[in-house]
Amino acid sequence: MAYTWQERIVADPKIMFGKPVIRGTRIPVELILEKLADGESMEHMLKAYPRITVEDIKACISYAHHSVKNDVVYAVASA
Repeated sequence: MAYTWQERIVADPKIMFGKPVIRGTRIPVELILEKLADGESMEHMLKAYPRITVEDIKACISYAHHSVKNDVVYAVASA
């Protein structure tokens, strides 16, 4: 069954200061995105965080995509 990121990513002021986390965990989306950006494999993350799934990691990526798509964008200096 395919899930949307909205079913897997939650933000609650009582958990991690309201930062988006993977549902049922205290693992912030930003941590997963940072590890992916640093080149860490999904397989390694699944071993390091056994409570998450591939679908959770994909939901983090989708969350980031929708954040950028919906104008939550930071300016980047041109080269």
